[in-house]
Amino acid sequence: MSTLSLHSLSVSEMDNQCYFLVDGDEALLIDAADDSAKLLAFAEGLGVKITAVLTTHRHWDHTRALEEVLEATGARHYASYLDAPAIPAKIDVELHHGDVIEFAGEQYPAIILRGHTPGGVALAAVIDDVPNLFVGDSLFPGGLGKTESEGDFVRLFHDVNSRIFDQYPDETKVWPGHGNPTTLGDERPKLEEWWERRW
Repeated sequence: MSTLSLHSLSVSEMDNQCYFLVDGDEALLIDAADDSAKLLAFAEGLGVKITAVLTTHRHWDHTRALEEVLEATGARHYASYLDAPAIPAKIDVELHHGDVIEFAGEQYPAIILRGHTPGGVALAAVIDDVPNLFVGDSLFPGGLGKTESEGDFVRLFHDVNSRIFDQYPDETKVWPGHGNPTTLGDERPKLEEWWERRW
């Protein structure tokens, strides 16, 4: 039975949130965003070894410590197949929508969200009987992540709507790549507003 717990650490001037899912003496790190020494020391302080790393998307501010962390830990690296060509480190498992991330003997659903980048990836995990989603820069309190075109916005809106809001209940906690968390219940009433304003 999983005894999953969550720990987070902010790095860089951009308040990148790095999330550590801990099960026993293992940790899954979501985004080795910056400051590898700080990330490795944080894991050591938790008394865990980073055995898996998920890169949510290809943007430079989410990958600055990636090579150093992978080299130091030997962790298995997961990333979306759509963003993989632009991620500056070896990827062990390229994820498609509906794939799972294997960690500490458990499997966690991977959700592809297209639009902020060609294809970011979110991870779903139940912690203390509550669903949690780690969404990178695709969803924030108050809106979607930045998109560069009308097509990208529409694609991201539809993916977030159909693959997150239609699939998970209001109590689901949402952990973005920067800043504070939210819940789907807090954001759901705003979907029509987001569609109208286009961000």
